[in-house]
Amino acid sequence: MALDAVPLSSFARQVAARELLVVGTRFEGIYERRDNGDFAGMGVELLRLYAGRHGYHLRFELYPWRRAQELINSGAADVLIGPYKSVERQRTMRFSAQPFFRDQVAFYVRADRMPIWEGDYDMLKGRRIVTLNGWTYGPAFTRAQAQLNISVANSVESGLKMLAIGHVEMFATNRRDTDPVVTALGLQDTVMALAPLIDVQDAYFAYPLAPRQRDLPAQMDQLLADMRKSGELQRLARRFGVTVP
Repeated sequence: MALDAVPLSSFARQVAARELLVVGTRFEGIYERRDNGDFAGMGVELLRLYAGRHGYHLRFELYPWRRAQELINSGAADVLIGPYKSVERQRTMRFSAQPFFRDQVAFYVRADRMPIWEGDYDMLKGRRIVTLNGWTYGPAFTRAQAQLNISVANSVESGLKMLAIGHVEMFATNRRDTDPVVTALGLQDTVMALAPLIDVQDAYFAYPLAPRQRDLPAQMDQLLADMRKSGELQRLARRFGVTVP
């Protein structure tokens, strides 16, 4: 058969086979969609470098965080950008061998109503705490969660607003995503991060347990290792204001 006689449906299948569906929620400096519709962030740039090296086309989509995780768990998407690792998540998704950024996770409180924390969850019994839907906060928080009075918000902005108006007393989140929103909402004199930290969490790329592209996880691990060794990963992190482990 002549080349120009190859059925279009066959060509479409070939293109689809080399496409990676990348999902996530908006993470400051990691995975963002600009006003013109383009995607940007450290996670986006790393995947573009990977796609260029291995000949893939990327399709980026934004979802609420819990929904993005469900798409990876079911195998409907190929890559999830930026999840923290937990025992529960490792049962349903495959993590990259090494993380590519690190977050400080903290309680935010009203500056005029600072509860005593000191890293002891027994001190927080009865406190009204808001967390983010689908987030994990580390093993200590997970162990204490059943004894805490927790409600759930769907965005950092919503959690901060709940805190600012006094609907809750504490907001559990990370500083990378939250500090810019505090500034955007003009809450610098109203809310603050409380010491000590809840945890320090490393974040990864994640894939379905049985990836459609079987070589993808190992190839991405190699790219990250090469970039870390050359210093390119650290330079990319500085460009986006992100901390590298």
